[in-house]
Parts: sequence; C-alpha cells; structure tokens
Amino acid sequence: MSRAWATFFKHKLGVFGLVVLGILYFGALFAEFLGPYDYSATRDAYAKAAPSNIRWFHEGQFIGPFVYGVESARDPETFEKVTKEVQTTPYPLGLFVKGDKYLLWGLVPGDLHLFGVAGNPEAAVYLMGGDQFGRDVFSRILSGSRISLSAGVLGTLISLIIGAFIGALSGYYGGIFDSAIQRLIEVLRSFPRIPLWLALALIIPPTWPSTLLYLGIVIVLSFIGWMGVARVVRGMTLSLREKDFIHAARIAGVGTGPIITRHILPNMSGYLIVVATLSIPGMILGESTISFLGLGIKEPMTSWGLLLKQAQSIGVIQSQPWLMLPGVFIMLAVLSFNFVGDAIRDALDPYGTVDKL
Repeated sequence: MSRAWATFFKHKLGVFGLVVLGILYFGALFAEFLGPYDYSATRDAYAKAAPSNIRWFHEGQFIGPFVYGVESARDPETFEKVTKEVQTTPYPLGLFVKGDKYLLWGLVPGDLHLFGVAGNPEAAVYLMGGDQFGRDVFSRILSGSRISLSAGVLGTLISLIIGAFIGALSGYYGGIFDSAIQRLIEVLRSFPRIPLWLALALIIPPTWPSTLLYLGIVIVLSFIGWMGVARVVRGMTLSLREKDFIHAARIAGVGTGPIITRHILPNMSGYLIVVATLSIPGMILGESTISFLGLGIKEPMTSWGLLLKQAQSIGVIQSQPWLMLPGVFIMLAVLSFNFVGDAIRDALDPYGTVDKL
C-alpha cells in the first residue's frame, strides 16, 4: 500500500487532478457559504451583467477592494438591456459578510458568506457575471456542482455494483445464463448512447419533485454504464472460478453468494477502483448532456448542464460569454478525474512504472 501511494504521488498530473477535485467538492459541500448570494436570488439591475470589475483606487485614493454600483441602460445599436457602472460611490468588499439566509446542507441555518459587499444592499459583486434574470452565475455554479459531481459519483457507484454482480454471476455460472446476459449487453451497447439516454429520460415524469427527478436521472445514467464493467468482470470471473481457493470454498460448502462477494469480487478491487474513477467523467458528461437538452435537472434545482443551456445561441454567447463558464468547470472535473484514474491505475499496477511528468 505504501508503494502504491508513493507511485501515485509521483504522478504529477494525478496529484494535480486530486487537488482540483478536492477544491471542487469543497465548493460543492459549502456552496451556500462560499457563494456571496442565494443561487436563486434575482436582481433586476444585474440582469445580463458582466463580471464585476473589482477595483482598489477611487479618484486616485487607495481604499481597498471595492465595486461600483450599476444601472440599466439600452444599447444604442442593438437596443438590448445592458448594465453599466456608476462610478460615483465605491462599495467596499469584505470577508465573512452577512447576506442572504440559507440552510447549509438543508440543516444548519445561516446568513454568513465568505465575501460580499459589506453592509450595502444596493450593490453586489458578481465574480462571473449575471444571467438573464440577474442571478449570480458564480453562486449558481457552486450550487450546480452538487448535482453534477454527486450524480457522477452516485451513478458510477450504482452502475459499478450492478455491472460487477451481473458480470460475476454471468462468468461464474456460464452456459445459457452467460450467453443470454452477453447477448443482452451486446444489444444494449449497439444503441447510440445519447439517444438512449434521452429515450430513458423521457420516461421520467416531468411532474416529479426535484429530488425524485434527480434520482431518476442517476438511474438513467446507471442503466447505460454497467455494461462495460459487466463484460470485463465476467472475463476475470471465468479465470478466477478455476483457481484452487474457489474449488476449496466449494468443497467447504460455501454458497455462490459468499464465493462471489468474499472471494471473487475482492480479487478485482484494484480494477473496480480504477474503472470507477475513469467512469465518473462519463457520468458527469451524461448528466450535463441530458440537462443541456432540457430532459434532466429542472428549476429550482440547478446543475452545470442546466446552466449551460442558457448559452445555446450564438447571440447569447457573443453578448454574454461568461455563461459558458459552467463548461469550463465540467472540463476541469472531467480532466481531473481522468488524471486521477490514470494515476491510480499506474499505482495499482505491480509491474507498471510511472514516468516523471
């Protein structure tokens, strides 16, 4: 184990990915505190507002970090509503500022935020701009990370459990049962993934509450993800079932269930850990795709895919490029999981070597 950890920490990209994932999950865990505003709070003056310009000097005098207020105006060329700074009154920024009330983890009430405009409700600091309703994009990205990141982990866990047990049973019993399972997998894998996701997502009633809708999306993602795991586990089981310790367990009267759970699957733990880490990015992309196409997470919940849905047109991207920022977070999460998965694979490979990157 110590060798595996040493090998992992030699993989610089893997360590980098682990740090990034730690930051992302920390942000998801404390989204209400880290975000300066409630993710659903609207401010008409900040509709389609560009990211706040944090300044340090006002009229040549240093007063620390602050922002100016904004006012609505009409673009003389496009006649669209835009916001512009009113550079008259500076509004200082502060740490641990009281603001919108929230329930941390749905349990702990609070109104303290990591940063914000101290004591001035007239102004706001939008680090990543505002959407068309005047909601803070940064606060919404933090809240959306909970859905996207947890759906990836939960969906992978469910698909891993399903795939591991079906694959182990298929390989252990063999015969007609094995042939039937493998033909079913081949049929399911022959369908294009995104249309199959969408077809399954359409089964979920849109009238379901947000929590059930979230669980439904996770189940849809899991239904697709288990097949690859089952194929590999089945092949490994075909080899393991002929080992001496499996024959000894049978002679001792151990049942099929305990043999699979106590003897076969534990010998695949290294593979299962690696495949889990490498499968999470696909789950995150799947949730983002379904939500982006309007068949996934719905308001009042939010996710990275749902946030990206606002940037579907070229006109919106040109006038509000900051609405593409959720895509950057998706990319960071996917790359980080891939880096970590590669590092874990190298660390658990007793014959592998890790090049110093």
